[in-house]
Amino acid sequence: MALPSEVEVLVVGSGNAGFAAALSAAQSGARSVLLIDKCPEDWAGGNTYFTAGAYRIAHGGLADLLPIVNNVTSEQAAKIELAPYSEADFANDMTKVCMGRSDPELSRTLISDSNSAIKWLAKNGIRFQLSFNRQAYEVDGKIKFWGGLHIKTQDGGKGLIADYQAAAKRHGIQVSWSTALTGLQLDPTSGNMVAAVRVDGTETSLRAGAIVLAAGGFEANPRMRSEFLGPGWDMAMVRGTPYNTGDCLELAIRELDASPVGNWSGCHSVAWDANASANTGDREASNEYTKSGYPLGLMLNVDGQRFVDEGVDMRNYTYAMFGRAILAQPEHTAFQVWDATATPWLRPEEYRAERVEHITADSLEELAHKCASRGGLRDPAAFVQTIHEYNEAVYAHRRENPNLKWDPAVKDGLSTQSRSRKLALAKSNWALPLDKGPYLAVRVTCGVTFTFGGLRVDPHSAQLLRASTGRPVPNVFCAGEMLGGLFYNNYPGGSGLTAGAVFGRRAGKAAAEAVRSRRPELSPSLASKL
Repeated sequence: MALPSEVEVLVVGSGNAGFAAALSAAQSGARSVLLIDKCPEDWAGGNTYFTAGAYRIAHGGLADLLPIVNNVTSEQAAKIELAPYSEADFANDMTKVCMGRSDPELSRTLISDSNSAIKWLAKNGIRFQLSFNRQAYEVDGKIKFWGGLHIKTQDGGKGLIADYQAAAKRHGIQVSWSTALTGLQLDPTSGNMVAAVRVDGTETSLRAGAIVLAAGGFEANPRMRSEFLGPGWDMAMVRGTPYNTGDCLELAIRELDASPVGNWSGCHSVAWDANASANTGDREASNEYTKSGYPLGLMLNVDGQRFVDEGVDMRNYTYAMFGRAILAQPEHTAFQVWDATATPWLRPEEYRAERVEHITADSLEELAHKCASRGGLRDPAAFVQTIHEYNEAVYAHRRENPNLKWDPAVKDGLSTQSRSRKLALAKSNWALPLDKGPYLAVRVTCGVTFTFGGLRVDPHSAQLLRASTGRPVPNVFCAGEMLGGLFYNNYPGGSGLTAGAVFGRRAGKAAAEAVRSRRPELSPSLASKL
């Protein structure tokens, strides 16, 4: 498409937050909405494309969710155990995993808007499902959902972006690919923003009544990762788009006096297939390179030592920080290990042989030998000894607690810590012995997803705030990974996509309202087109 010279609302970024903002602006009265992204069209969707599509929302239980999902039969519904997840539950999880540091107003807005924002998306054609494959286990004939994270989009991030693109087309939203924002200036006379953009390498400019910045963090920029996240982070693998390089963050700070806030040394990072590409996600494999089955087994480093409590909490509250723990290990690598009892519980989309290299053996000694020869394990004897000591501690705990039952859908209390034996590093829940062959190991590293540092916004309108005065930047709004102050150290799984929808919707609405209030002041050429 030919880039227009003027537009009412310009949205920068084609991920969840950007598309939510564009839809909201169009529905809130903006007569022309343009979404741009510096990536080519075959990279549409930013990091959203690579997600599992999970949204964390406050809700009233199964009855509240059934009207917006499309994958539950009446027979299934009768077997489902899915408790309400209240706003108080959501707030407690935010406080717990973000160490009490999340901006209270941003957090309140996220939580209170979460349910209505996702139902708004559903009305706009986003297809939601109960997350049977990722967030439920069938135990004793019941389908038990766990961890406060219950819905996802059909076909994950791929389906989400396809649905967003269809919705944008229905609303007449223009989209321009290979179009990078390179500069922003305020026209003090009209209040419009003058945006410098590069389209397929050619510099041009356009005027916009309001702008929503939703261009992602700096997770694909090894220089910025090393500068802000710390030494060694240039070695992390990029889970998603290679185009989230922090350009718009730096531009907003430099040219708009935007205020950087939040946890700039923090990020979402996961256990990731060590054989994946280092610098970009795979559009076909997408989120399937994530390796989140560690609560069912153990993780050992190349020296044969455990380094995290794999059962300290539900996976939803640990997976986004265990990537950091792996990165801190020698050679930034670890092995996830299970025996024949646990392997049937692993999710096929992550662990099938077509997706990840399997290291298998009938004995622990043989497994250690193969991990050494094929995966870089440096101390096979320590590897075997660590697992033997773990097994002894598991059985000691079972002897003292014969009534406890293994249940992956709750924190079951099966651990390695008993009166007679304690490990220096516990496994606090789901401590199954690893003593039944055949055994399986896979090699993992750290995959970085998104960065937590961002820009200060008004929590109600998502309007950008100045660093020098704390006052709003006229007609500029911000959402998605660029918004700072919400997540610290960790995040409750699924709350990132929810935040993008909540603040994207608010930013789009506020941008449209800002334009509507100033229409008589818009340039004569734009006014004549309205």
